[in-house]
Amino acid sequence: MTKQRDLLYSEEEEALRAAVRDLLADHCDAPGVIARTESDTPHDRAAWKALAEGMGLAGLLVPEDQGGQGATHREVAVVLEELGRAVAPLPYLTSAVVATEALLGCERDEGLLAELASGRRIGALAVALHVVPGGAYKVVRHEGGTLHGELTGIADAVTADVLLVPADDGGLYAVDADAVTVTPQVSLDLTRPLATVTLDGARGKLLGDAEPAVRRALRAGAGQLASEQLGLAEWTLTETVRYLKDRKQFNRPVGGFQALKHRLAQLWLEVVNLRAAARNAADALATGEDAEVAVAVAQAYAAPVAVHAAEEALQLHGGLGMTWEHPVHLYLKRAKADSIAYGTAGAHREALAELVDLRAP
Repeated sequence: MTKQRDLLYSEEEEALRAAVRDLLADHCDAPGVIARTESDTPHDRAAWKALAEGMGLAGLLVPEDQGGQGATHREVAVVLEELGRAVAPLPYLTSAVVATEALLGCERDEGLLAELASGRRIGALAVALHVVPGGAYKVVRHEGGTLHGELTGIADAVTADVLLVPADDGGLYAVDADAVTVTPQVSLDLTRPLATVTLDGARGKLLGDAEPAVRRALRAGAGQLASEQLGLAEWTLTETVRYLKDRKQFNRPVGGFQALKHRLAQLWLEVVNLRAAARNAADALATGEDAEVAVAVAQAYAAPVAVHAAEEALQLHGGLGMTWEHPVHLYLKRAKADSIAYGTAGAHREALAELVDLRAP
């Protein structure tokens, strides 16, 4: 008999949420995030230090005997919900989830797991952000003990201290960021910048086989991304409802008009359904039960909802929403960028069809 899953938040998870939200309120307020996107340092190092070193949240997925907290994907999902609510310019998903999962899937980690868990170093998997779990990805050439090649679309490479690079010999190598050339790319989402990584004779430490490690990392990234998209959608819905209650037209709140009530009610239903899908994916990753199916379901649903929520927020804020000073544009850009991260909704529907044997004729 299959054990019934409890997807409700535990008291510990709610306490974690409150602590993370308080921290982000101090470090990642909207004016501060907007100002940072206009600077040469898109990532907030002070916030990262408080989150990773102060609260120990970078090591949630790392076992205690390897320097981490020994928690599960459920706790990580709560953190990502709050990071999504704040569109926080932090490399948490790319370092504490994707790079960490890749290291956990390797035969050796060269001490990197403990360093990433402590937050002292930031890692990035050198696979393009758009690659779907199980999909093909570009590799570099391994020749004479050195690595050569160029990789594009690498998320948060500009702030990484170490890069996990797949090579054509089938290995995954740890390469210090100082040994490569990282060139920022023009990114739609200014809070999660992309970059081109060029390796010209860089030396790396072999960690293990790339294919299983990358597959594991991308699956976890896709599954946990749904929680970030949930947080984003919840913030845009909440802020839109609040604004429509305050904004008056014809001497009555704009939110009192029936047409807008219907739009908000529909959006609320979508967000509630997204919460169920995201929580199921986090729980499945934590338990290992039907994780591939749960992740595919979550990502097939999450992107359209997050984009819809951000678009509705932008439109229903009227002229205010079109200004640079209002943060809703950050949420729309993050939602659009997330919609292709770790595979599009269509790619995940195709993967789901294969997994449940319901392929199109």
